[in-house]
Formats: sequence, structure tokens, C-alpha cells
Amino acid sequence: MSESKSSKFAIKSGLLIDSTGASPKNDVYVVVNNGKIESISKSVDSSVEVFDASNYTVMPGLIDSHLHIAGHLTDKFVEESIVRPTEVLLIKSVYDVQDLLAAGFTTVRDCGGINAPYLRMAIEGGLTKGPRIVAAGRILTQTFGHAEEHYFPPKMAKERGEYKLGFGSLICDGVDECIRAARIALREGANFIKICSTGGVMSQKDKPEDEQFTIEEIKAIVNETRKVGTFVASHAQGTQGIKNALVAGVKTIEHGIYMDEECCEMMVKQNAIVVPTLSIVHQIVSKGKEAGTPEWGLKKSIEVIDEHVKNIKMAKKRGVKVATGTDFIGTPMLKFGQNALELELLVEKCEFTPMEAIIASSRIGAEACGLLDKTGTLEPGKYADILVVKGNPLEDISLLQRKENVVAVFKEGVAYAR
Repeated sequence: MSESKSSKFAIKSGLLIDSTGASPKNDVYVVVNNGKIESISKSVDSSVEVFDASNYTVMPGLIDSHLHIAGHLTDKFVEESIVRPTEVLLIKSVYDVQDLLAAGFTTVRDCGGINAPYLRMAIEGGLTKGPRIVAAGRILTQTFGHAEEHYFPPKMAKERGEYKLGFGSLICDGVDECIRAARIALREGANFIKICSTGGVMSQKDKPEDEQFTIEEIKAIVNETRKVGTFVASHAQGTQGIKNALVAGVKTIEHGIYMDEECCEMMVKQNAIVVPTLSIVHQIVSKGKEAGTPEWGLKKSIEVIDEHVKNIKMAKKRGVKVATGTDFIGTPMLKFGQNALELELLVEKCEFTPMEAIIASSRIGAEACGLLDKTGTLEPGKYADILVVKGNPLEDISLLQRKENVVAVFKEGVAYAR
């Protein structure tokens, strides 16, 4: 991809989707100055350089609000996390973030892993191209929790986390350990904290319905993030674990498989956001057996897939905010660059309109990342994070998955052209 750094220019759109909730506009100019949107209007001064996108759709850069830039090379990622050197995984991740930007993702939220804080620094320092990364750093989990490596003895699993091996999770039990773990993650550069308040599909010995962490433990972690002006996201799949997280003040619920009506009421009242990550279960159910997904992961994915879709449909109808996230990790089955699959699944399975799916992947995604004041919509004063694509995604949402439809990607006014 080539790169352009003109300080002031305009993009002439064919169709403009701004993700504010307004109707699409035709034939308008988006004026960019010093990396931010200066104005959106029907005309522009003749002295301003114009990028002609009059035959294309202009829209906000996409946001994946839940992924893991883990650097895996194969779909046998459990085994790989044990035998592959972490340095090799980090090098692979450099190419993964380039794939994300090329596909139109200008912001991503990494929901746990050891690579993302370093990649964020490398991108911000100009060492490589990639999306803006909002990083959780190491996940906080309890002994016998999701993101704890159940196939090792407890002491070894905890030590692997402390030495940033494998998943690198911080295992903490009791309020005092949770406070310390949160402080360590923040000290290491986490933009927010990721916890696990339930078991999961892709952990070996627990179930999605299992409660993890007490409300007191979660409150202690939330309080540590409050002190530094950030928030907590919780892997929360089972009903009670979702409620525990919400009672404790968690901002985003990751997955939300067994949400019920009370969960929805709580989320609306608290202005919380759910990030369903339909894509990973969809891919595991359709391709996991051939890809070598562990039997326990495949079995649980099949068990939850229909219930998950049903409850996300319910959440939407009850007014819960939904942001798009894939839970992809960069493997062949969960490949970065194909993250717009989540939008198609929301439309096909959960009764979203294409416009609602786009808003979930831009405006609500920015809110889930804590960046709504900076990005997520095309409005004056916000970053010029802009995607230009062939065709009309309001008529065919799947076109956003095909790289050949990406004409240009602008991140803070820098144009990355194919």
C-alpha cells in the first residue's frame, strides 16, 4: 500500500454514510485538515486538492471491538501457544495489523494478549502501519477461570502468566490480588482492563454458564480503572456472570451468549454495550473440525450458537447498544482482514439493517473503545478515519469483506491506497 500525507484535502463522495444516524448523502465533500475532518459540504474551494471518490461509497473506518492480535500461524492455537516462541508470534502480528488496516479497520480493541501494547507503540511510533489499537494487555482471570491454561498444573499456569508465556493471563484470587493484578496491567500499558466473569467456549474445563470472580472482586478491579479514567470489559457468557459484571460497574459485556431480559434492562439503564462476537462461533461450527479445533471447543460452540443469536436479537429489540467484534486471532480460520463478517452475521442472523450494522461497527464501536469523542462518525472535529469502497454496503453488506472493493483507507488523514 502507498501512503499520502497531504495536510489539507477533500474527498468527493458518491454516497456518504456518516454513522450519525442521519440519512446517507450524495455528492458531498469531506474536507480533511491536519488529520481531522474540517467540514462536510456540497462544495469546496478550488485551491483544495480533491480525492475523487464520486463513484464510490465514503464511510467511517471500521472498528473491530473485540479481537486478539496473538500472531498465531495455525488454527491449532492452543498447542501453538505452548510450543511457538512468543517472539515469532509478535513478528507475525506485525503483518496481521497491516492486513486489518488494508481491509478498512482503522481502530481495533485488543481484548487481551501480550502483543498489543507493543504493537500499539510500534504503530504510533511509525515503525509499521496498522490500525489504532486500544489494548487490554494481559487478561485478569481467577484460578480455574476462562483465560487460565487449565491443561497445566495451577502453579505452572500462574507462573506462565507472570512470565508472559502463552495467553499471559494474570491469575488473581481475592480482592487484594485483583487490585494488584489490575495495577500491573495498567502499569504495563493497558488502555482498559479485561476480566472474565464467566467460563467460556474456548477454555478446557469450565462452561459458559459458570460464574467467575465475585462481585466484590470485580468491583475492586472496576475501582482501579475508575481512578485512571478508564473502564473494564468482561468476558461474560452465562446469565449470572453477566449480571455480576453489570452490578459491579463493567462497561462492556463480551459475547453475552445467555443474556436474558433482566440483563438487557440492566444494560440499557447503565448505558452498557454488548459485543457479541458471532463470527468466531460461526467459523468454529462451520470450519473448526477440519481446522483442528479441540473437541471441547467445538462441542460447546455447537451448543451455544442458536441461543446466542436468539439472545442478541432480543437485546437489539430491547434497545441494548451492540458493537461489532469478531474475537479473531489471525489464524487461517480466524483471519484478520475478513473481520467484516460480523456485520453480515448481524444482518443475516440478528435482524439488523445494513445501516445498523455499519453503526455498530463505527459509532458504537468507538464508544466501546472509549473513543467516541475522537472517531466512529464522519463529523467536523473528529479524526479523518475514512473508508472508501466500491458498491453500496446498504444494499450488500457482504461487499465490505472483499479486499478488491477497498479503494482507499484514511487513518487520521493519511491515505493508504491499494
